[in-house]
Amino acid sequence: MSKKYEMTIGGETVTADSYVDVRNPANTEEVVGQAPVGTKKHLDKAIAAAAKAYKSWRFSSEEERVNACNAIAGVCTEHADELAVLLTKEQGKPLGGIGSRFEMGGCAGWAGYTGSLSLPDKVIEDSDERHVIQKRVPLGVVGSITPWNWPLIIAIWHIVPGIRTGNTVVIKPSPFTPLSTLRMIELFNEVLPPGLVNVVSGGDELGAELTTHEGIDKIVFTGSIATGKKVMASAAEGVTPVTLELGGNDAGILLPGEDPAKFAEGLFFGSMINSGQTCGALKRLYVHEDDLDATVAALSGFAANIPMGDGMDEGSILGPLQNERQFKRVIELVEDAKANGGTCVTGGEPTGGPNYFYPVTFVTGISDGVRLVDEEQFGPVLPIITYTDIDDAIERANALDFGLDASVWGSDADECARVAARLEAGTVFINKHAEIQPHVPFGGIKCSGLGVEFAEEGLAAYTSIKIINAAA
Repeated sequence: MSKKYEMTIGGETVTADSYVDVRNPANTEEVVGQAPVGTKKHLDKAIAAAAKAYKSWRFSSEEERVNACNAIAGVCTEHADELAVLLTKEQGKPLGGIGSRFEMGGCAGWAGYTGSLSLPDKVIEDSDERHVIQKRVPLGVVGSITPWNWPLIIAIWHIVPGIRTGNTVVIKPSPFTPLSTLRMIELFNEVLPPGLVNVVSGGDELGAELTTHEGIDKIVFTGSIATGKKVMASAAEGVTPVTLELGGNDAGILLPGEDPAKFAEGLFFGSMINSGQTCGALKRLYVHEDDLDATVAALSGFAANIPMGDGMDEGSILGPLQNERQFKRVIELVEDAKANGGTCVTGGEPTGGPNYFYPVTFVTGISDGVRLVDEEQFGPVLPIITYTDIDDAIERANALDFGLDASVWGSDADECARVAARLEAGTVFINKHAEIQPHVPFGGIKCSGLGVEFAEEGLAAYTSIKIINAAA
């Protein structure tokens, strides 16, 4: 009998009337555990618990808030092995490499760093007429909806800035990967005041209830553009502030005449991190037509030495796609590319078996207008698209409604900087891709998001400005 995981509301364990099996994407015949199916009543209870905790937490001291963040970081460190194994089994990513242990290290690091940040009062005027101070004050109950690709570290990105600024949190994890989040929040509640962080699991309909709930004062969502638009529309009903980190179809440009072998490792992991299941991964690579063959040779040669397999195997570097829906989508996009003249120089077919493995696939012979180029594939598939001149490449890189990340690759620093300045994205990398750090603001433009996360700018998003204007 597989283990049942439970919700945590107001510091207490809460059971459900029904549970669903969560299966291992590396072996879909294996049930990892059972997740509770939360209801509107559970959500109401969680929001009420968070609201009760907020009454006192909003007046907590800086020291108390920092200590809470450090306590979260401590839990992530102390229980890293347990959570990493659970994460690997339900999400599929390997334990090693840029996988579950890496994610747990990021959880601890982000929590600790965010705890060290502050938003001090700002004196706007101190004159004979008036004394004006700007304060940053908490918003209330934060509703967090997290995705299945990086479930734990994204939970930290949502929870810790909220706690640090005096808010309380209700989190709803993806129904595809709820177990590790349920367990992590259970552990947090051993070291935090009750009601500070609550977790309710369930289907997508529960997320919709969360975004329309009158008890929610801020919504943080990471996920698809389509769902993000729905979240934004729901939030508009109550004029609820939102932070949205949405999909990316990130373009990279390799400058003409470069030796792609110099950049093969960065290009590979920039696109294939988490088997391509990362919003900020490289998803379209533009190379000069004269450099296509060398680029294909460099990338396919590098890929040949990267093992893909069960995440519990310490030798695996890449894992499976996480769920059947995403698996079928990747197959559909690759088959469409083939039908439109595309050639798969590696991979191109699922490996077979009771799993969601899809091999690393580089596709040539297609261009803008083909779905694999125009849509976000979110898998280990990279179209390599040729261009004739750099202006042409920049125009095509900017042509879509995505704007999360972009990158330019080359040995001429001045030319890289000129191209980077013209690329339309929240972050433009030079000679790397998909790097995020807690002290660097991160967010998208166009349809890739609204607002920023991380650093002081991300922290401020969990507050409102309050002005104290006193007569002298």
